[in-house]
Amino acid sequence: MSSWIILISIGAYFGLLLVISRITGKKHSDNDSFFLANRKSPWYIVAFGMVGASLSGVTFVSVPGLVRQIDMTYMQMVFGFFFGYIVVAKILLPVYYRQNLISIYSYLEKRIGKYGYKTGASFFLLSKLVGAASRLYLVVWILQTYVFDQWRIPFAVTVVISVLLIWLYTYRSGIKTVVWTDLLQTFCLIGTLFAILWQMKNLMGLEISGMIQTISQSQHFRIFEWNDWISKQHFVKQFLSGVFITIVMTGLDQDMMQKNLSCRNLKDAQKNMYWYGIAFTPINFLFLCLGVLLVVFASQIQIELPTSGDDILPMLCTSGLWGHSIVVLFTIGIIAASLSSADSALIALTTSFCVDFLQTGKENTTKAKKIRMNVHVFMSVLFILTILIFHSLNSRSLIDAIYTIASYTYGPLLGLFAFGIFTKRRTKDHLTPFICIASPVICFLINHYIYRLTGYLFGYELLILNGMITFAGLFVCKAKK
Repeated sequence: MSSWIILISIGAYFGLLLVISRITGKKHSDNDSFFLANRKSPWYIVAFGMVGASLSGVTFVSVPGLVRQIDMTYMQMVFGFFFGYIVVAKILLPVYYRQNLISIYSYLEKRIGKYGYKTGASFFLLSKLVGAASRLYLVVWILQTYVFDQWRIPFAVTVVISVLLIWLYTYRSGIKTVVWTDLLQTFCLIGTLFAILWQMKNLMGLEISGMIQTISQSQHFRIFEWNDWISKQHFVKQFLSGVFITIVMTGLDQDMMQKNLSCRNLKDAQKNMYWYGIAFTPINFLFLCLGVLLVVFASQIQIELPTSGDDILPMLCTSGLWGHSIVVLFTIGIIAASLSSADSALIALTTSFCVDFLQTGKENTTKAKKIRMNVHVFMSVLFILTILIFHSLNSRSLIDAIYTIASYTYGPLLGLFAFGIFTKRRTKDHLTPFICIASPVICFLINHYIYRLTGYLFGYELLILNGMITFAGLFVCKAKK
């Protein structure tokens, strides 16, 4: 019965997304609408929708599961996120608006050169494809496990259908549609979170004050780690990593910046970033509180939790203990969380490839529109292939892996933009690709040998080191006047 409920919920939800796509794309489906929504997006709609886009299905499932392993120390990184959003609003957004960019990597061509431009765009394409596909893989795997396996539908078919549905509501108007579908999806995600918390309260026989007391008295209610410098959860590591992860995965990411650039002006885009940063912190805190309650609840009713933290919330939501209404809400919530990041990622990949490599960004001709639509299909196919690769690797503990990958692939972007913005120095542009490839390799070797010699294990601060090595390489290779 639950599999039918999930399937009907999925069908109804996608039907609503297609209706929104039809309405937003009725009058405008040209490249200007697809890439920048004609620069008419209301900032408050963008800000609210970006909460869902940032959380994704990985956050929805993995963050509550982190509590059992590392308590609530993830909040240290979330605090860093907030200050990262301020940096993006004050430093990066003015640069992008001043130069009237479609793709943010166009800045690198003006400041560093053609090789730096293409290298930056290439690192983005790789980073976003891997990160977005891994996020979508998680929700597809959950749907496969709890629905489609019962009907003997192959995993590959589930993947193709999922990506096809995303393509259907994004191919017409791109970011113009996603700004509004993100609004719906964020409402669904936050509504699901509160509904599950409320159900947990009732099942545990608690009032709101009792729920707060249960969370605060739990051994897992540990937010700060001050003493163990070797630990990846030490406050300094987590906080600084949160700041720089936000700078690179929001401020240097075409996906997130494309929504900001669709706002009417710089002032609106900055307001969007501030309010989005404010909203993002308490939502993550509530997800971690949910993780504490899940562990306590499982202990009370003596249920053995799955080994993987990613399986805890899906198992309890679909077990029938909380009723069919929670099954429906969980299904919609996790789909909303995943699609709100996957759809905009697919649009950003299409935009970057069209603007940065095919040079069709500022054209609104029929030919340019046809090229963009073909690229959109091509990126959808790449999505499918990448998800199938993740499935063959059979790894579902993804949130840590995604940030680790970001430390290696976004590090060169951090170095490129820092060099361009904070110096006036010219570098030997033809050496830029080699510097950006060498930097992650050097970081990997440093991490490996320092751990062997001292036992110190780099956390996400590896991103900072990666950016510094890229910056240093560009600085040393000074171009002759």
